[in-house]
Amino acid sequence: MTTPTTAPSFTPSPTLRQLALVLALLSPLAASAQTAAPPEPLQTIARLDVGRYLGTWYEIAKYPNRFQRQCVADTSALYRLRDDGQLDVINRCRQAKGQVAEAVGRARQDGPADSPKLKVRFAPAWLSWLPMVWGNYWVIDIDAEYQLVAVSESSREYLWILSRTPTVEAGAYQALLGRLQAKGFDLSKLERTTQTGKPD
Repeated sequence: MTTPTTAPSFTPSPTLRQLALVLALLSPLAASAQTAAPPEPLQTIARLDVGRYLGTWYEIAKYPNRFQRQCVADTSALYRLRDDGQLDVINRCRQAKGQVAEAVGRARQDGPADSPKLKVRFAPAWLSWLPMVWGNYWVIDIDAEYQLVAVSESSREYLWILSRTPTVEAGAYQALLGRLQAKGFDLSKLERTTQTGKPD
């Protein structure tokens, strides 16, 4: 028996080649997924002066959400103090056919009188005893003049940027975006809100 002069060649099947390519491509993704640290717990501002927060805020941008699907422009929120210490919350927006939709809710602070964490509900009053009808409303960024604010909640699923005016100076907006990114928010999910200046 003679010894072959060249080693036998092995040609993998197309299926094996494809599998090897897929594994090679997925390896870095799997490694990065394992090493990516979870975001830090979301921090609010230190304290909220509710008296200064009252009044009208215009929505500048938001994470899209199911309960604002019908809103196409001119979204705003009005906060009014009630005799019982809670807040009336009146949200308005313009829908596709031009009509203005309105949702009236209630808000209360979660904690002391200067807590930046609020609970908000839009369910009927007779359901207010149910914890699940109250949503978290955390003020996570606000300027010293109470002119530009960012609102979210612990999971970062929701995000709103609100302003006292329908438009925001570009530098202030970009600075806020930088702070939100540092807090772990995905800025690619932000959707700008159209403000036409039309009266309600």
